[in-house]
Amino acid sequence: MDIDQPSFTDIEYGNRRRVSRREKFLEAMDATIPWASWVAVIEPFYYADRAGKRGRKAKPVETMLRMYLLQVWFSLSDEGVEDAVYDSYAMRRFMGLDFAVEQVPDATTLLHFRHLLEEHQLGEKLLAAQNEVFAQQGWIMRGGSIIDATIIAAPSSTKNATGTRDPAMHQTKKGNQWFFGMKAHIGADAGTGYVHSVTATAANVHDLDEAVHLVRADDEVVYADAGYQGAAKRPEIAENEDLSRITWQVAPRKGVLKTMTDHDRVLASRQASVRAKVEHPFLIVKRDFGFTKTRYRGIAKNLNHLNVLFASANWLMRARAVALMG
Repeated sequence: MDIDQPSFTDIEYGNRRRVSRREKFLEAMDATIPWASWVAVIEPFYYADRAGKRGRKAKPVETMLRMYLLQVWFSLSDEGVEDAVYDSYAMRRFMGLDFAVEQVPDATTLLHFRHLLEEHQLGEKLLAAQNEVFAQQGWIMRGGSIIDATIIAAPSSTKNATGTRDPAMHQTKKGNQWFFGMKAHIGADAGTGYVHSVTATAANVHDLDEAVHLVRADDEVVYADAGYQGAAKRPEIAENEDLSRITWQVAPRKGVLKTMTDHDRVLASRQASVRAKVEHPFLIVKRDFGFTKTRYRGIAKNLNHLNVLFASANWLMRARAVALMG
């Protein structure tokens, strides 16, 4: 998609004294994401879904992907992102739209595109395609992973169309506080902090149950917090030829930490500094992308959303790393 041909509006905006944070963010993401790679993941499903259907000509895959990402990054509804693109020069330029030639895809078109991604679990495939790019470029250091989970709240109110809470969500207690919602579980590369695996469960599912899905077959060591005590003894790990070889560096519980020698405490501190890398993508997803509450009903739809969110967090971390180097 050619978004470099300047229009009169581009020239006018080019004379501004200050570039907004939103525009800087979108320019960084646009320059970092290899669009052809992600478009290639979606294209076979997109045009197969359109086969035999009458009506308006299909919008280009990249146009719809860019609009969908705006929705994900700015936590907008289908109608909200349509309005935002009309209102925002930065968003219009990111999508490569010239209003003299074409208009913003409407909310219904975006809705169908999002449902296509959810139906075929394309969020997971987009994350996998990104991991391939990162591996090819040498941006991932194999051999070690960090695993962790975070609670994502879900609306507990029954004031909705169905008059019920989401049956896929559950309550769990953390510390002295109760939460209703789901958990996002991730596996991140221990060397770089880039996320390579994402799963989602109801909030009452124990973190240990998902550990087997968050490690890579070639991992030699896995870092985890105290909630993963006993991971190496789980049958699905202990009886797996590859996973049984992993060294588990699990944080000691607070009571044990007090009784440790100074040497062991130093080692525990070093391991904690490695584990801290996993907090960065969580922070981006919750703070920068605003995903503090579930957007959809059911685990599957939110999992697709999470895969795209964490893939986006990887791209943003990569963009920031390049900016620091440059």
